[in-house]
Amino acid sequence: MIVEFGHFALLLALAVALVQMVLPALGARTGDANLMRVGEPAALAQLWLLTTAFAALTYAYVTSDFSVENVWANSHTDKPLIYRISGVWGNHEGSMLLWVLILAVFGAAVAIFGANLPWTLRANVLAVQAAIAVAFLVFIVFASNPFTRIPLQPEGRGLNPILQDPALAIHPPLLYAGYVGLSMAFSFAVAALIEGRIDAAWARWVRPWTLAAWIFLTLGIAMGSWWAYYELGWGGWWFWDPVENASFMPWLAATALLHSAVVMEKREALKVWTILLAILAFSLSLIGTFLVRSGVLTSVHAFAVDPRRGVFILMILVVLIGGALALYARRAPYLRQGGLFAPISREGALVLNNVLLTVGCGTVFVGTLYPLALESITGDKISVGPPYFNSTFAPLMVPLLLALPLGPMLAWKRGDVPGALQRLLTAAVLSLLALVVTAALARRGPWLAPFAVALGVWVAAGAVCEWASRIKLFSASVEEALRRAANLPRSAYGGMLAHAGVGVMVIGIAATSAWQSEVVLTMKPGERAEIAGYELTFRDVSPRRGPNYQEQVGLLTVSQGGSAVTELHPSKRTYDAPRQTTSEAGIHAALSGDLYAVLGDEVAGSDGAWVIRLYFNPLVRLIWIGAIIMSLGGLLSLSDRRLRIGAPRRARRRPEAATVPAE
Repeated sequence: MIVEFGHFALLLALAVALVQMVLPALGARTGDANLMRVGEPAALAQLWLLTTAFAALTYAYVTSDFSVENVWANSHTDKPLIYRISGVWGNHEGSMLLWVLILAVFGAAVAIFGANLPWTLRANVLAVQAAIAVAFLVFIVFASNPFTRIPLQPEGRGLNPILQDPALAIHPPLLYAGYVGLSMAFSFAVAALIEGRIDAAWARWVRPWTLAAWIFLTLGIAMGSWWAYYELGWGGWWFWDPVENASFMPWLAATALLHSAVVMEKREALKVWTILLAILAFSLSLIGTFLVRSGVLTSVHAFAVDPRRGVFILMILVVLIGGALALYARRAPYLRQGGLFAPISREGALVLNNVLLTVGCGTVFVGTLYPLALESITGDKISVGPPYFNSTFAPLMVPLLLALPLGPMLAWKRGDVPGALQRLLTAAVLSLLALVVTAALARRGPWLAPFAVALGVWVAAGAVCEWASRIKLFSASVEEALRRAANLPRSAYGGMLAHAGVGVMVIGIAATSAWQSEVVLTMKPGERAEIAGYELTFRDVSPRRGPNYQEQVGLLTVSQGGSAVTELHPSKRTYDAPRQTTSEAGIHAALSGDLYAVLGDEVAGSDGAWVIRLYFNPLVRLIWIGAIIMSLGGLLSLSDRRLRIGAPRRARRRPEAATVPAE
């Protein structure tokens, strides 16, 4: 009964979304205040109905209702409760329901917190948001229904073992919140194009939504990287997998959009470009959804889905993206451009930022989709891997990182490069020192690696220098500096913190990519191995029973300089349902680097010898620490009153006074 109630709520959500799509847009066009008011209760009702549907599906998973096909195909009574719950979104149908639920959350947030938006803009935003919901709700109801019934089965098939992990319980919701959050930038862009009015106020309204989506997307990508690092057992944190790229491309576009919106807000420039970025950022999210769910990719991250569903999603892409771009092509030539600025200025630095980020996004896009396009046209199969991305994307990031500390030091409209460099002298000295020290200590690896580490130091130290410059740390009195530090906006602190996080991440990426150590050995109990100054002794392998798996657990004792350090317990797990084996790495985490061990197969006829893979990944933790610092910077900026949805507070306009945009 609860499942049927959830199914009914899903159908009602589709009906409400249709109402929300049509009536507010009609009211905005005709100036009818009553029709425009429909958007708010409709958005809230849609959220309530989808929450009910999602709760009903979760109930079916928790109670192991194997008369629901989705539960039978993706769950098992032996699964721990946390994985029964996360199993709701560990499959195609359930994850799509989560997708539209998050979409409804953002739509309801506009209804609740968007009181300061002009009535026509608010109505059009809610209508566009509902149009996206209608498209995906139709897809769910008619092609991916999670409530389909089957004859009651005695037991379920179980969840893919690599998804039975705490990180995978958190990673998809974060990633979807980022993907779907970019729909708000899309809806604001389309709504503004419908009205034909785009100004600095629009940039102020769209920035918080984009920033919130960017934070979720940053955390989601970092969580996915961390999961791949410790779960897949190959010692790496990024492989340029097409599904990884599917989340990275909208992140790059969203980062460019955040910086472009700043120029639009401060100088009312880059209007046409900012609108295009808002459309493209969400379009790339939709393309990522297509890649993951269409069946065109084979990846540990992808859903094995009927290609016919991929055609349905492709139709959604054509309608939403094609419609938005057609409207953009019609309206963009009539948008009034903003003020002029010199190439050497803060605006110029932000434009350079945008150019490099979007070109970098383009290289990732080509490398990801070219093999698929080639196969569909000629039937030839090729693979585009790390060498392509490292040789195309990485060089574009070098000038971006070089300019990153410089841009905030420049004045608006016309900047002074020598003065900015003078304020960055400390950062330059520290980066030069890092280059010298790293080059002296590094005895192997690419010769460019010390320069990459120095580049990370330059970015991180540059953020500190920016703070010191803003509060006049070295030129004002202590009292004056403290007063300036206290009065500095939280958005300024957030931006500096995010830039510092980028620098920390670059240091981690450069170090672990250049100086990772790897050893593959066949070891018997009592034998020893050395790697990166650590001495490891292989003790034995013993069986152990888990809640829904059997595993073989290895024991390696680790010492350094004759002193015991830790024990590593790599294992191989064989799950009961489905019958599948996974590797669980044993990791000794330290800020200087991770000691990482993977248990391979037992060597037949070798009297207890096992294949052991050992890695040492220097400074790898800085990658995720940097991502966390970036996200904290975003949260700090979002907490700034000037960036919150309701600020600055002003009298709410009566809808009767709203003007009707001319065609």
